[in-house]
Amino acid sequence: MTRPLGVILAGGLATRMGGGDKTLLALGGKPLLAHVMARLGPQVAGMALNANGDPSRFARHGLPVLGDSIDGFVGPLAGVLAGLDWAAGLGADRIVTVAGDTPFFPADLVDRLEAVSAGQVHPLVLAATPRGDQITKSMSRSGAIRHPTFGLWPVALRNDLRAALADGLKKVVLWTDRHGGREALFEEPGDPFFNVNTPDDLRAAERMLAPPGAAR
Repeated sequence: MTRPLGVILAGGLATRMGGGDKTLLALGGKPLLAHVMARLGPQVAGMALNANGDPSRFARHGLPVLGDSIDGFVGPLAGVLAGLDWAAGLGADRIVTVAGDTPFFPADLVDRLEAVSAGQVHPLVLAATPRGDQITKSMSRSGAIRHPTFGLWPVALRNDLRAALADGLKKVVLWTDRHGGREALFEEPGDPFFNVNTPDDLRAAERMLAPPGAAR
């Protein structure tokens, strides 16, 4: 089986960062987007960026830029739909999405999402982490926090998703639960899906990026 295509979701408003493009903020001397691309690239067959507005601001990164096809900011599902439409045009059957402001997600994210999808007619899996002290290897939704921007999505359901968004759906898990979505549980130390929402988060990411023993 060929690897899925990858879509980096960067269509958010970045209000807690003061607006603008979080993915273009510098981290360790490189844009956040460059870190995300370097981590996702080896895991997928090709990549695109979901972002709205003038695509030329991302030209140096060499990715196709996919704008939302749904009017108004309706959340990450609009970016997922844009990615599914792009993948359909390339003849692909599935995509994996990651958040553009999360530079340290697992290097084996795609393999683990795909492993959990085994046996599904339409592969649909969200990443999850344990909630509080309820650390368990089970896939129980009651014991895990889902990360809806990190998921495996089937191209075959793109028109169903389009119709759901047109009807006003915004909550990712309502749609994934409707279609038998599963969870892939990630129990790495720390927070494997740490994302940069605020200036303090960006400073924390700089510390996380520093090599062991370096001054912080």
